[in-house]
Amino acid sequence: MGIIETLNQWDTELFLYLNSFHNSFWDYTMTLFTRTEIWLLFYLVIFITIIRKYKRKSLLVFLVITLLIILADQGSGILKHSIERLRPSHDPYVAPLAHNFFKKGGLYGFVSAHAANSFGFAIFSVLLFRNRIFTVFMITWSLLIASTRIYLGVHYPGDILGGIILGSLIGWGMYRLLLFLEAFMRPRKPEFIIPMENKRVYNIILAAFVVIGFSMLVVNFFLKHHMFA
Repeated sequence: MGIIETLNQWDTELFLYLNSFHNSFWDYTMTLFTRTEIWLLFYLVIFITIIRKYKRKSLLVFLVITLLIILADQGSGILKHSIERLRPSHDPYVAPLAHNFFKKGGLYGFVSAHAANSFGFAIFSVLLFRNRIFTVFMITWSLLIASTRIYLGVHYPGDILGGIILGSLIGWGMYRLLLFLEAFMRPRKPEFIIPMENKRVYNIILAAFVVIGFSMLVVNFFLKHHMFA
């Protein structure tokens, strides 16, 4: 057996092990967590924080973030169709053994766009904010988003790892681009290397916990009242 085949086998075995832990509560909760819309409040607080801290320069930050998301999303799509590795939900040998919930996703899965987007945004914002508390929180948040894809049965751990690497590289590159653009503008005082204050970071973390708590309460309420089919 070659190296690639061995790695694929290990990846499949790890996927089936991690994917085997599930119940109705986490099925619906993970489905909410994997949706971008559920995190709108979280993103809104981050964007407001950026606007308050960087004022006019926030437009430059948002421009770079937009480019980051495009590169992460399109880059993962290009790799998917170049490598053509079937998602576990579409693999005829793996799908019958897996717990697939909500959607099967597209045909190919390497690399995970969710992992690329979440880690790209996380690494960029971590470098921008330069706050230890925020760093720990954002990496944890990114891992949560990425792990939902394994739980829901649409990505192997290897797909997630590939997305993490791709997204991290893009996030780092976009931050370097931001520094270059700021230097090109010849500011009197460079601002994108100044650490974010803890009080601003706490607001972001609070928003995330509000989203998480609200999602879990909603799922618990509907399950208790048998409102999920």
